[in-house]
Amino acid sequence: MPSAVSMQGITKRFPLVVANEDVDFDLRWGEIHALIGENGAGKSTLMKVLYGLQSADAGTVAVDGRPVHIRSARDAIALGIGMVHQHFMLVEPLTVTENLVLGSEPRMGPGIDYGSARRRTRDLIARFGFDLDADARIEELPVGLQQQVEILKALYREARILVMDEPTAVLTPQETHGLFDFLREFARQGNAVVFISHKLDEVMALCDRMSVMRDGRMIGTVDRAETDVRRLATMMVGREVLLRVEKGASEVGEVRLEAADLRLRHPTKHQALLDAVTFEVRAGEVLGVAGIEGNGQTELVECLTGLRVADSGTVRLDGEDVTALGARARRERGLSHVPEDRNERGLCRPFSAALNTILGDHHRPPFSGRFGLLDREAIDAHARRLTEAYDVRPRATHVLAASYSGGNAQKLIVARELERDPRVLVLAQPTRGVDIGAIEFIHRQIVRARDLGLAVLLVSADLNEVMSLSDRIIVLFEGRVMGELTQAEATAETLGLLMAGSTLGEVAA
Repeated sequence: MPSAVSMQGITKRFPLVVANEDVDFDLRWGEIHALIGENGAGKSTLMKVLYGLQSADAGTVAVDGRPVHIRSARDAIALGIGMVHQHFMLVEPLTVTENLVLGSEPRMGPGIDYGSARRRTRDLIARFGFDLDADARIEELPVGLQQQVEILKALYREARILVMDEPTAVLTPQETHGLFDFLREFARQGNAVVFISHKLDEVMALCDRMSVMRDGRMIGTVDRAETDVRRLATMMVGREVLLRVEKGASEVGEVRLEAADLRLRHPTKHQALLDAVTFEVRAGEVLGVAGIEGNGQTELVECLTGLRVADSGTVRLDGEDVTALGARARRERGLSHVPEDRNERGLCRPFSAALNTILGDHHRPPFSGRFGLLDREAIDAHARRLTEAYDVRPRATHVLAASYSGGNAQKLIVARELERDPRVLVLAQPTRGVDIGAIEFIHRQIVRARDLGLAVLLVSADLNEVMSLSDRIIVLFEGRVMGELTQAEATAETLGLLMAGSTLGEVAA
């Protein structure tokens, strides 16, 4: 039987980098095939070539044994290829049905045959067992159901080959199980799936084969029975990787950071972004905040760090009420912040690495001398020390921040915030979009900060990260704290139920 997809000798060059170099990739009918690798390994470029979003400089593509030339996404769709992107491409005011038929509406004379579209949508929902209402508006649906709509868009166009790009990044464990059940059934029906993910435990649980890319090249393809998570990580990075950072028992001290009854309303909608959020973080511990993105985590971090003013409630640092103070004043009182968007809030991309290492402290000695002039020699010495200590590559401190990969940019931010000798460290999505080697390093720094006596607040959508690093965990749902668990009490299933809106009492029952 011919392969579903056969890509041979794919090469794609950009002005400063070779994204794919002589890459071979084979996808069989009836299988779920993982495509994994570090950031910048070339995975996305290879799939963009397959889906017609990029044109290869060299190489051939065959679908079901027939050589094809895919010049656009329309060509790919016509060949039965569908792609579900990590960031959904849905029109929120429209209904499920309207999103499915957008661009390929069934016609009745000069108008659109909505009746036919609705019937076909309902048939697809029933066939694949999705929990959707064909007439529901996208803006009313939770994230997990929005992803189902994205999948249905591809199935509506009769896709037999699905490319899934980081599909579980915003799902609860229960929603992830539901997605995996669908993908297994889809493959059992003789179709094929390409599964792109950084989560190697999910790859091992779901996929039949795994292809590993590194530095634009295909390192190899292995069967699930022939490998394990550790071997896959080694193939991805090229060295042994510590998948879970070891940490001892915490030595908890005094309360360093406290939120009391924080409330924040949406500026235009009648809903609470934060609803009576109360917790405390002590010296020598990591408090994890779990939840599906969009449930108040961003607003909570902004209220804690002085980037936003809550409607009511109190924030205290070392017992001092800092609710009315701005970000700089809180920073000067010992609060460091690793923001969730490193490009918008973490770095000044047109500045050099050296200047980025002193952001927030640029107005103070030793970086600022007489008349407020910057001391370039002191700044460069400081930057060289940080890039060496935190393994930021390249080491050249004159390199613009915009030139760094995601992992090295994140290391630069973590280095800056930890080397300020803070008392409280707030980290928001610290390893988002970061490859497995950088994740290992950042996790080590978080544990080190805790062991040095810092109070650490860790906000992450990655449950594995929260569960492995936290001493205590709270869960946010629609701006409310649904419960608090110790690390020993927390399981993926329990946290998933809390993330979906169940209370701790309901979960216990």
